[in-house]
Amino acid sequence: MIEIFYKKDGQMMLSQSEADFSIIPHEDVIWIDLFSPSGEEKRATEAFLGTTIQNRAQAEEIEISSRFSETEHAIFANTSFLIPGPEEYTEETVSFILTDHILTTLRECPLKSFTDLQRRIMAYPKIYNSGHVAFLSILENRIDLDADMVELVSKEINQYNKKVSLGEDISEEFLIDINQLQDNTMLIRENIIDKQRVISSILKSANYPKEYQPRLNVLLKDISSLINHTDFGFERLEYLQNTVLGIINLDQNKIMKVFTLVSLMLMPPTLIASFFGMNIQFGWFIGHSGWTWFIVLLLMCVSTILIFWIFKKRKMF
Repeated sequence: MIEIFYKKDGQMMLSQSEADFSIIPHEDVIWIDLFSPSGEEKRATEAFLGTTIQNRAQAEEIEISSRFSETEHAIFANTSFLIPGPEEYTEETVSFILTDHILTTLRECPLKSFTDLQRRIMAYPKIYNSGHVAFLSILENRIDLDADMVELVSKEINQYNKKVSLGEDISEEFLIDINQLQDNTMLIRENIIDKQRVISSILKSANYPKEYQPRLNVLLKDISSLINHTDFGFERLEYLQNTVLGIINLDQNKIMKVFTLVSLMLMPPTLIASFFGMNIQFGWFIGHSGWTWFIVLLLMCVSTILIFWIFKKRKMF
């Protein structure tokens, strides 16, 4: 699908046909949005812009350090947009091409940043007088959404922290959830740093109008604060994970202490029972009275209580 936003008599117009390139003046076009375009739509856009547009596979294969490039008349930038899911996030690569005053975007899935811009660009056409403004609006909206995701992760960390503080049952699933939060936090951080690189490269570009540098600098400051926040969130997750592992180790140590104590308490009675169970006569010691069994049982109980008292006194359990 193709959507062409252009101005006519001061109003923002929308065309959804590549055939309209022949009747729309080049200087009136603000934004060309290619959403899973067909071959005809892509070729018509390339002919209109006079440049080549990367396909999805090419954009994804580009290394992070090479996601920005420019020629004498065009700027090419590729960045990833996170799509939050029930448990984990997925990445969608978006390509931006700035030729003169026209912004061209290439994507393969619906994104909220683009939907919001489409609504605003039709409602406030005077604000969007070039593709550079549209490009900045997408980045600003996307960084706001990234900030919302960082805040959401922070709230989830607080919930898990409260569970640990309240002494709720900690299971293997609990640790898996914390590990998933760590993966999400790292993914958000990498995604934000990717945008930081793109914006820094644009600031150095001679093709991008200098009048928009203050807005780009503000975006960089926002990104820096988000990176610091994600770093803090990751540190909290590591601390929480270490705390949970420590609690699990303490519980296991308590269980081992109980087993050790029970084993030690039963060792003297076992020894006594084994001793008196030998096939020899003990007439010289306890004789052959009917109290023999009770005397042996008493010795077993006394030895068990003695071991328990020693451990209790030394606070070994």
